[in-house]
Amino acid sequence: MTVSLEQLRRCHFAVDLGAARTRIYVKGTGLVVDQPSVAAVNTRTGALIAVGEFAEKMTGRTPDYIKVVRPIAGGTVVDIEMAQRMLRHLLGDKVRRALRRKPRLRAAACAPHDADPLARRATIETLVGLGARRVELVDTLIAAAVGCGMPVERPEATMIMVCGAAATQVAVLSLGSIVTAERIPVGGEAVDHAIVQHLRHQHELMLPTQSVRPLQLALSGNGLTPHGPARTEIHGRDVVTGLARSVHVDTAAVRDAIQTPLTAVLDGIGKVLRDCPPDLVADLADRGIMMVGGSALLPGFDQMLRQATRMPVHIAERPDVCAAQGLGAMLEGRIEPLVLDPLAA
Repeated sequence: MTVSLEQLRRCHFAVDLGAARTRIYVKGTGLVVDQPSVAAVNTRTGALIAVGEFAEKMTGRTPDYIKVVRPIAGGTVVDIEMAQRMLRHLLGDKVRRALRRKPRLRAAACAPHDADPLARRATIETLVGLGARRVELVDTLIAAAVGCGMPVERPEATMIMVCGAAATQVAVLSLGSIVTAERIPVGGEAVDHAIVQHLRHQHELMLPTQSVRPLQLALSGNGLTPHGPARTEIHGRDVVTGLARSVHVDTAAVRDAIQTPLTAVLDGIGKVLRDCPPDLVADLADRGIMMVGGSALLPGFDQMLRQATRMPVHIAERPDVCAAQGLGAMLEGRIEPLVLDPLAA
């Protein structure tokens, strides 16, 4: 673990900055913010028009002088000033006033596995701009494992798979630390893009990724499994004429189109298992893989992993907020470290 539990107990709030959604947990209150990481800006005046869900609805529907931006990409802050402005509006005046009353405001934040020092510094600077005097960084894999109730502090192997929008992180944990891990630059956005490109090339239909959720349309029912619906109707814009058009898409062809990004995830899981000690792999044969993150809800994804790895695959009860809940559990002191008593001489 990157920081001690004692340091985390002193923090007053925690932030999970994701490429798709931002979640903020306030100690003693709970999860107060769960909004898309999107902001709309007036380029003429520089004024912030909207943040969160309302700004996301504006994507692709704004005039030239309004720009919809995402200050966070792949779990990394790419625009510190805009991220600070977005977080201030998401928190609201009431919560910000309550936090400012703290004598020495401390914050905790999730950091992607193996994030470079520049990315970590950007996260720290963003929270310092909100008034935090000290910022503690926690690996997203450990926070997600704690949030879904996995016994990470015990000498037992637990395998966690964080399915994010921009990347997928896979790790084997034991004794509160990461034994081996892999970060695959493939997430829900890559799957969306594969479906959009398939519709464009095979059906000459343009489907905006952000304004329409192609997964919910093309992968309804059992989704990736062969038992899903045979055909699905999709609405979009014709590439040639530019007119609105509807087509009936063969879901079997859609499954084939998204095999490429999902195969990269399977390769990452195989690499983690190959680098893992044999004793821990034996534990995983019974416990299997725990899936968390928003993309874990992709219909049929768990069954696909189950068939490829021949291991049990489970989805957390609330996979999208596991990392924020894990940070909250550490802040509230609900996680106790494993105490090893030395043998008497």
